Amino acid sequence: MRYASAPVSTHRLQLEPDFTLDDAASLVDHLATLGVTHLYLSPILQATVGSKHGYDVTDHSRVAEGIGGDAAYARLVERAHAAGIGIVVDVVPNHMTTPTPLSLNAPLWSVLREGRGSAYAVWFDVDWDAQDGRILLPVLGRPLDEVLAAGEISVGEQGGESVVRYYDHVFPVAPGTDLSLPLDQLLDAQHYRLASWTVGDSELNYRRFFDVTSLIAVRVEEPEVFDATHTLLVDGVRSGTIDGLRIDHPDGLADPEGYLERLAEATGDTWVVVEKILEGKEQLPHAWHTAGTTGYDALLRVGGLFVDPEGAEPLAGLSEQLLGERQDLDAIVAESKRWVVTVMLATEVSRLMRLVARARPDLDQASAREVLEAMLVGMDRYRVYIRPGHPREGLSAEPLELALAEGAGEHYDTLDRASAEGLVDLALGEGQVQDETARDEFVVRFQQTCGPAMAKAIEDTAYYRYVRLVGLNEVGGDPRQVGLATDEFHRFALNLLDSWPQTMTTLSTHDTKRSEDVRARLYVLSERPGQWAAWVRTARELAGAVRADELDALTEYFLWQTVVGAWPISEERLQAYALKAIRESKLHTRWTEPNEAYESAVERFVAGVVSTPEIAAHVEAWVLATRRETRANVLGQKLVQLTMSGVPDVYQGTDLVDLSLVDPDNRRLVDYDDRRARLARLDEGAAPSDLSDEKLLVTAAALRTRRGWPECFTGEGATYVPIATTSPHAVTFGRGTQEGVEVITVVTRLAGRLADTGGFGEATVDLPDGDWSDAVTARTFSGGQVRLSELIGGDAAGDGGRNGLPVALLVRVRDDA
Repeated sequence: MRYASAPVSTHRLQLEPDFTLDDAASLVDHLATLGVTHLYLSPILQATVGSKHGYDVTDHSRVAEGIGGDAAYARLVERAHAAGIGIVVDVVPNHMTTPTPLSLNAPLWSVLREGRGSAYAVWFDVDWDAQDGRILLPVLGRPLDEVLAAGEISVGEQGGESVVRYYDHVFPVAPGTDLSLPLDQLLDAQHYRLASWTVGDSELNYRRFFDVTSLIAVRVEEPEVFDATHTLLVDGVRSGTIDGLRIDHPDGLADPEGYLERLAEATGDTWVVVEKILEGKEQLPHAWHTAGTTGYDALLRVGGLFVDPEGAEPLAGLSEQLLGERQDLDAIVAESKRWVVTVMLATEVSRLMRLVARARPDLDQASAREVLEAMLVGMDRYRVYIRPGHPREGLSAEPLELALAEGAGEHYDTLDRASAEGLVDLALGEGQVQDETARDEFVVRFQQTCGPAMAKAIEDTAYYRYVRLVGLNEVGGDPRQVGLATDEFHRFALNLLDSWPQTMTTLSTHDTKRSEDVRARLYVLSERPGQWAAWVRTARELAGAVRADELDALTEYFLWQTVVGAWPISEERLQAYALKAIRESKLHTRWTEPNEAYESAVERFVAGVVSTPEIAAHVEAWVLATRRETRANVLGQKLVQLTMSGVPDVYQGTDLVDLSLVDPDNRRLVDYDDRRARLARLDEGAAPSDLSDEKLLVTAAALRTRRGWPECFTGEGATYVPIATTSPHAVTFGRGTQEGVEVITVVTRLAGRLADTGGFGEATVDLPDGDWSDAVTARTFSGGQVRLSELIGGDAAGDGGRNGLPVALLVRVRDDA
């Protein structure tokens, strides 16, 4: 299905108190000049005061005051629409926050005050029976008895009602509570139970976002909850003040397909994309009412074009030399998932087991839990697509059986067979059960638990442990796959055009582990593994004085790759990143159990790397020596993403070279004054002064071409045509209509290997008949065989101005031009 409202391109903006809706409005003219057709806003609904991201919603009825409120949004819409720019809004249907104070979330406050009797009780995904009719709130710094003994809890008044206070936390008192009761008895009489933060992973009885206890799940599968939480957004679509929607974390929902059906009924033919991570060759369900994903599947394939598969084994050998062992990613993932499932998600597994006990009381509970944990460990995707009461659309038991075998590993043969068969049947919604309601709920909750197990174990654990080439350790990525053949990329792009022609594509997001340009630098390691190995050995020698005994080789090698990817980087940024990385890896320290000695050793190393002149010079030498390859990667992957099948998003700041790391580093404020000045200078005909200028030049050319020729990219008859070339170091494809190709993308890939073989030489590309103008350089070419060295030859130094770029964007010269 094609959507008439689909953007031709989007530009993501991260709203927060230091970058408001009025700040966004001030950029409209600049972004229009850049060629953007739609602004793509982070969540706009009222969130926690001071929120830096907006995913911690507290009130669905209004635009967040911290970013300007309803009035500022109206001003942005007016200015954007006047400039011909639409607005896409990020939607958070899965959860709300448990703010401090809790009274900021009125529905949750009502539930805590009135319990199951609250009109809002249906809103939140709570297993009331698990805590004897109460909601567990693990917010205390230590056990309740110790907190009470220390006098840290008191009863007071707020807004005319009695409340319980614990430092900045405020909790309601149930109506009819005898305020003269001793404090421990008064707390026992409430609809919530205060507890130490340490019991959250084991005793929590409400569904949360991943392992974030402060984000409580919302039951949008209930029509009244959907309506209440989506009124402002639906009204915005119907009134024309919202032109598209991005849906956050649909895998967390009880029924993603049903949710998207209800959303389509409410918003009509509105372009909607979903933040869906597809693993391997997994396809987005065609029954979903959506234009596609937010683009991680495209990110994986675009990046793969610029990674040399011949570097895989040398890089694996290098990491083995440094670490003293050959890393096995599958084993690392299995180990990480086993810890996440048995420790971090223990409360989610326990909730599933309560359903097992109701549906299949004949099964041995201990054996069934072992099977359930193995299934979650072995699942290779974020969810299966089973809707209780609906046909399974051909889904067999095989994926679940394979998951069980993979998760159990060598212990598979010792599993209790009755439990194994029973749990697979339950997950499929099949078999004889004592309680069909419990079975159907198990089907849903099992799928809801698969996503957190995947994300927290792989993206947020294993990818901080596996170090062969960390640039491949990305959201939706697959570090096992080193490089992608051009033919495979063309097949992917053709499949997108056929199945999801208006899906979003991306290279950087607020969630990526590294920006596109950090990854572009790191891809070079695959082309230069020998030189990289020598560089690392020298770097380790230079860092001898700042390496404490506690620092392990894995973390050190992880950080060396980070340093060359993000250089130049301040100590403050690198320290913050290193701390997050080592705590996420969970090998020597964790967020919940910090190892001060180890963290001090890492801090010392980072400080030394940044401040030691000899080390800094060594890093800069690598960056300089690989500038040709980096340049080709930076510009090449950008142009491919901006012109391939789909709707490209340009994440804030990435129109220039952006060397950001994982959040919050990638959510820093962007210098738009610099971008305005650069674009104005380039539009006046000035030559690019650096790689950032070149990237801006390419970005503007591609976005303006898309806007000028929308029928070639997102129109009903848009085409994608691989174009023949005699060099394996060029990627070439055309975009057009059924009448023919009108736009051609040509980029250099694996520039290091290309240079080693003497350049393009006599290699050619077959341009369709007609005259062609490069939208980047304004040079013209005639159809037929054209030498690649003339088209994208570049120069060895990587500073050849407009005519020396390693990419080209050819646009057919129209007769009326």
